Amino acid sequence: MITRPDDLPEEELLLSGTRSCAGCSMSLMYRTAIKALGKNTIITVPASCLTVLHGLYHKQSVLVNVIHTTFETTAASASGIVAALEALGLDEKITVVGFAGDGGTSDIGIQGLSGAAERNTNFIYACYDNEMYSNTGTQRSGQTPYMAYTTTTPHGKLEHKKNIPMIMLAHNIPYIATTCASYPLDVFNKFTRAKQFKGTRYIHVLAPCPPGWGYPTHESIEIGKLAVRTGIFPLYEIIDGKMFLSKESEPYLDPRKRLPVADYLKKQGRFKHITQQHIDTYQEYVNGQWDFISKML
Repeated sequence: MITRPDDLPEEELLLSGTRSCAGCSMSLMYRTAIKALGKNTIITVPASCLTVLHGLYHKQSVLVNVIHTTFETTAASASGIVAALEALGLDEKITVVGFAGDGGTSDIGIQGLSGAAERNTNFIYACYDNEMYSNTGTQRSGQTPYMAYTTTTPHGKLEHKKNIPMIMLAHNIPYIATTCASYPLDVFNKFTRAKQFKGTRYIHVLAPCPPGWGYPTHESIEIGKLAVRTGIFPLYEIIDGKMFLSKESEPYLDPRKRLPVADYLKKQGRFKHITQQHIDTYQEYVNGQWDFISKML
């Protein structure tokens, strides 16, 4: 697989001057992902920050085919595109990708995604997870983490995140991966690898959001790396039911090598109200998550 920055394709499929926010890690991730996907791709996108990035009709900021669909219908839209390509005999030549935010994936769109995965429909589904409904004013989503401030959880969310990759694992699909916008080579490798499989493939991408998370715009990459180094967001692949830790996360199977979760939480305004008890609860959750992972390896 690709391991060096100069191995990535030089052609840019994401044009400059998008309408995304300063420091938007989703746009950085998307730039790399569509390099891996290539021009022979049709992307379907619901109402989301990615809709904003693409721009208004009749202009758009990418050199691939994009269809904007309604909030809950990303997977249904992708399924229809796949069916049309199969009818035209083009399904082997064109990659279909559903690209949705965490709200449009784990909440509003989960029924369509589950149905497509149960049928093992032949497309890639990518969730860029900024852990809230960022495009509509930072409301709570199923991916909002424990004690994070949003406009609908002003004292902090009381529940942990939904584990969508594990929900997708229960559908017996051939390929599942997690990655983070702070690791562009990992993003590229996993989108490239996903293209090698047939059936429903799922990629979950952590995408730190400066205005929603409350940190300076120049710290997006650092925040994403802290999520990995504290063990809060493990990077892995699941191929035909077998989990493989990514090299970026392999060291953190040893709890002594993980940074304290407080190093991550205290750099973000959305956690400024938390107490030491909350931090301890968060640390216990992360440790339990890694105990589960160690049993899967």
